[in-house]
Amino acid sequence: MTENDSLLRNYSRLPLVADSGDGCWLTDTAGKRYLDAIAGIGVNALGYSHPRITAAIAGQAGRCIHTSNLISNRYAGPLAEKLCAISGLDRAFFSNSGTEAMETALKAVRGYGRANGGRVRIVALHNSFHGRTTGALSITGQPAIRDPFMPLAFDVTFVSPNDIQALRAAVAPDVAAVVLEPVLGEGGIYPLELEFLRSTRDATTNAGALFIADETQCGLGRTGKHFAFQWAGILPDIVVTAKPLAAGIPIGATLFTEEVARHLPPHSHGSTFGGGPLACRVAIEFLSIVDELLPRIREISAELLGRLECLKHRHAVITEVRSKGMMFGIQLTRPGHAVVRAALDRGLLINCTHDTVLRLLPPYILTSEEAAETASILDESLTTVH
Repeated sequence: MTENDSLLRNYSRLPLVADSGDGCWLTDTAGKRYLDAIAGIGVNALGYSHPRITAAIAGQAGRCIHTSNLISNRYAGPLAEKLCAISGLDRAFFSNSGTEAMETALKAVRGYGRANGGRVRIVALHNSFHGRTTGALSITGQPAIRDPFMPLAFDVTFVSPNDIQALRAAVAPDVAAVVLEPVLGEGGIYPLELEFLRSTRDATTNAGALFIADETQCGLGRTGKHFAFQWAGILPDIVVTAKPLAAGIPIGATLFTEEVARHLPPHSHGSTFGGGPLACRVAIEFLSIVDELLPRIREISAELLGRLECLKHRHAVITEVRSKGMMFGIQLTRPGHAVVRAALDRGLLINCTHDTVLRLLPPYILTSEEAAETASILDESLTTVH
């Protein structure tokens, strides 16, 4: 019996069965090693089997894995304090994933809207991705994945990324919030212009609406700062984050200003597993490591970008290389799935989004040698396929 006999057939998986990992390298059950440049879609930001993460998991697993939220644990409070300190916000709520963290944000928006004249509309961006639950899906600007499940939970107006005039026109008095990814991830690695982020902050402030930054993929060090919104020198009202926060242990976090947090009063929201001692203990260790790595992330990302730009000059199929820190989108003139398979055959893990974008989200611990190998295998794969 294989997994296809019993699992829901909702994934198109590559022909690889993972067995173990070390650093940036994943080993399959046949013993073949792969340089993982997608890092569990951004989750394995410290690679595999990081010694400090492994020690934190083992140490906490031997003490206490789970407690209910009927009582406190030793680590949820310190983790919340750390996230508030690095973000500039005031309160944190813990859940299990990015989409759950976004649902928490959307409930706060509902409460805020009711308290401010019955505002119900949300402004989001075309080509965005915020999750697959019905609330998060309703603000996702990709009709192919949203429309089959209509009608959804929110009245949403979509505007084009970086279109400041359209954004300002959309943020009318009935708007409760604007939600955006500072770097569109699933949409193909499109960094938003800093002036667009600043204009969003200005427009929402002037209209009395909330500004939500979805940093599920671009947050927690990936762009070279703790959060991508910080490049614009602004402060959102709500920040959503998840993916790498506990280096592979599921956890999501929604961060609020004090003013917005009061719209989720006691007993209005909860999570059975959210904020458990194991995930929070590991997340604290992850953030401590990221603090040390931020300068290195900026250096190695610039090095890898330079190598990928060289590929653009070698292969006419590449029209653009988009990046922000350790996020890379290689725009092709034709579908890229064959390139993903060719790279896999040569021992490199990447993925393809929007059919024509090769996406790389390498671990923060990537070395210069591994950056060179990533570019070399991509070069060979593009030559073979095209």
